[in-house]
Amino acid sequence: MTASRKTWLIRGGIAAALVVVALLLWQVLKPGDLPEGIVGGNGRIEAVEIDVSAKSPGRIREILVDEGAFVQAGQVVAHMDTDVLSAQRAEAEAQLAQALNGIQIATSQVAQQQSNRAAALAGVRQREAELNAARKRLARSETLAREGATAVQERDDDQARVEGAAAAVEAARAQLAAVDAAITTARNQVIGARSQVDAVRATIQRIEADIRDSDLKAPTAGRVQYRVAQPGEVVGGGGRVLNLVNLGDVYMTFFLPETVAGKVALGSDVRIVLDALPDRAIPAKVSFVADVAQFTPKTVETQSERQKLMFRVKAQIDRKLLDRYITQVKTGLPGMAYVRIDPKSEWPAKLTVNVPQ
Repeated sequence: MTASRKTWLIRGGIAAALVVVALLLWQVLKPGDLPEGIVGGNGRIEAVEIDVSAKSPGRIREILVDEGAFVQAGQVVAHMDTDVLSAQRAEAEAQLAQALNGIQIATSQVAQQQSNRAAALAGVRQREAELNAARKRLARSETLAREGATAVQERDDDQARVEGAAAAVEAARAQLAAVDAAITTARNQVIGARSQVDAVRATIQRIEADIRDSDLKAPTAGRVQYRVAQPGEVVGGGGRVLNLVNLGDVYMTFFLPETVAGKVALGSDVRIVLDALPDRAIPAKVSFVADVAQFTPKTVETQSERQKLMFRVKAQIDRKLLDRYITQVKTGLPGMAYVRIDPKSEWPAKLTVNVPQ
């Protein structure tokens, strides 16, 4: 027999023994005088545990609460060191000022190029007027030259003036196109500078969010169960600092055999009697019934084997009742949970709720 197989056989034997023990305890501890339609099982008070963790890596500067202290939802329970974040925020704020100055510079460049465009446009119009005048002069020279009233040289000179004026017009138009391109570039620089401002502002918001998250807050009301870390220690992202017990989410976990668990419905009335308070019946509701047995034999062929199947059940205590007795709530206390599987059954006198609502 291999070591692995021996290990599994040992684990299976232990699990089977635990189920048998749980079944025997249920048989021994269940009251014998319960009316028909009410069943009971032994269990233990439990509560949801919540870890207060650091969002980002860093050093714990201060822990404000001690073990056993009650805290409210949103209460600051610890501070992380923020020196690095503060320096990063100062750097980002300097970058923001630089980016805002960049917007002003780019905007002034747009205004300057628009002034240059006005001048270039005036130059184009002037060159076009000169070209128009040169063309009229050339037309007169050509007429006079045909009639012999002027020298041919004068006509040629006028022709040269027209060509020169046309070239000047093209140069002025090219200059205007260059100015238009410069305006487009300047406007794109404005857009880029504004995008840079938005990016830096987003960085500042992120850093400020990290600074706010450096004040570790209790996500819900509860009791500090223990400190996981101490001031001065460095924790990683998600590193636990405190462990809380949510006293607003308290329940008893108990086990019932298959023959009983199959009849328990969600929302069924429950009465919890703790060993520490045997004269108090605490009201609760079934909030969970396992759909898989805690232990299932390899083969379930006989009725006796099926009766060994134990199912986990949770009885939730009312939140308003917990709030009223928040300072008295203790987890880990053993006791009995009694479930009414038949709504028509009447609770016996000893299980009548006697806790002020």
